This record gives sequence, structure tokens and C-alpha cells, in this order.
Amino acid sequence: MGVSASGKSTVGARLAQQLDVPFLEGDALHSAPEIAKMAAGQPLDDADRRPWLAALSQWIRSAVSHGRGGVVTCSSLKRRYRDELRSAGQGANVSFVHLSLDRRSAAQRIARREGHFMPPGLLDSQFAILEPLQADEPGVTVDASAPREQVVAAALRAVAEPDG
Repeated sequence: MGVSASGKSTVGARLAQQLDVPFLEGDALHSAPEIAKMAAGQPLDDADRRPWLAALSQWIRSAVSHGRGGVVTCSSLKRRYRDELRSAGQGANVSFVHLSLDRRSAAQRIARREGHFMPPGLLDSQFAILEPLQADEPGVTVDASAPREQVVAAALRAVAEPDG
């Protein structure tokens, strides 16, 4: 989880590869109208996100029902979104790795990124709604400005030791 350009896709793919589990890039489940809205510089609201969260939840339910783990990348900026995704896990260990990045670093990364629908202008809206992981939520916060392999290693430790 984290704001745009925090490294979710890169870290998530590497994490899934190292864990040998399926990987889902959550952006792939956004509808065409949602993508168009964001590309036009308009942030999604909770109503816009409802079908996307339902699709992510369905993917999690399917992974659990098939007895496999998985890694999903998505912003999960609000606690209630994370609660919904955890609930979809039906008691399985669903935890979050918050890739924490300051606004300046995120803006620099977005400026260098090519071919993504998320414009730099939406970054402020993401930071405005970001609710960091709370102490009672399973997961860990990782400094996303660290070298990528350190970030992946911290994520691996977090899922290997979900209580610690």
C-alpha cells in the first residue's frame, strides 16, 4: 500500500516472485471510466472505488479459497479500505506493507515515470486521504526511499513474521 510512485508494483512483483505466489497489480482492476477520471486529474471518491475494492476483495477470496497466498498492490490509503480487504481474507493472514514516501520524493518519481495514467496533480489528494497503518493493523511501514532490495527484504521479513 502507499501513494502513487511509492514502488508498490516493483516491490510487490519481487515479493510475489520470492514467495512464489500469484501477483495482482491492483491498477489492472480499475475500470476504464475510473482510469479516465484519474488521467483527467480528478481523484476517485469512495463511490468510484467501491467496484474496484469489490474486485480486489474477490481476488483475495479466490486466493484464499484455493489455498494459495498472493501479493496484491493497491493504494489502500484509508483504514476502511484495508479493513474491507482484510475481511475478504476470511480469517487468513492478510497484512499490509505500507511503502512510506515523502511528498517530494513521490513527486520526483512521478515526474520520471512514463506511461502511467496517474498524473502528478493527484498526488496531493492521495496524501490528503492517507491514513497510515495503525498499531492494531497487521503489517509494517517501510521507508520506500531505501534501496529497492532493502525495501523488498523488509517486506519479506514482515510477511514471514506477521506478529513481529
